[in-house]
Amino acid sequence: MTTASDRCRGGAWDVVRELHPEFLDAYVKMAEVPERSGHLDPKVRAFVALAIDANVTHLDPDGMRSRLREARAAGASPEEILEVLECSATVSVHAMNVGVEVLLDVLQERGERTGAAPLTSYQDELKSNFATRRGYWNPTWDDILKVAPEMFEAYTAFSSVPWTTGHLSPLVKELIYIAFDTSVTHLYRVGLKLHIENALGYGASAEQVLEVMELATLIGMKSVLVGAPLLQAELSAEAGSPTS
Repeated sequence: MTTASDRCRGGAWDVVRELHPEFLDAYVKMAEVPERSGHLDPKVRAFVALAIDANVTHLDPDGMRSRLREARAAGASPEEILEVLECSATVSVHAMNVGVEVLLDVLQERGERTGAAPLTSYQDELKSNFATRRGYWNPTWDDILKVAPEMFEAYTAFSSVPWTTGHLSPLVKELIYIAFDTSVTHLYRVGLKLHIENALGYGASAEQVLEVMELATLIGMKSVLVGAPLLQAELSAEAGSPTS
């Protein structure tokens, strides 16, 4: 099994080791915490870490490649890995979750919206379809359903594909949603609460949810991994510059 120490070798990691080994050692110790706790099995841990790096608000191809290889080494199928990525792709709907709420607030302030109309039969059918295909309903979807039903219908079909193919368990899918909602580059509190509730409902433990958050905590190191080689290159260029 690949460990944090194994992962932190080669390329930019070696540059950080050369420039500030104590900082790298401190990072490795932090990265080892979720590995030692072991509440997630190695394959699921790799899936969660892959989802964190695949999150479009972070999008770390190097991290994705590393975690993909770890998932394969842990026995993951190509279909399972693709399903992790497909679940991760749903993060963009939060443009609607947040945006529609703000739009309706502004319309309310302008006196252009006095209240929500009752659902039409079409909207009722969409709501029922979502609950059937995704296994839950939450009021966070109410406004989108009311004002953008066609987009809601299309999103339901899009987000339900991984639930139809079913290569990952519902619990693992919910952990993936938690992973990108809790990531510091996103921090979508409403969705985070919803998917924690769903995950616990599918039998996840609080410790498993915490381990997802611990994995998400590690992405800040990317600042150093990108910046340290740039610093090293700049120092090399300065050293090679003729003195005046």
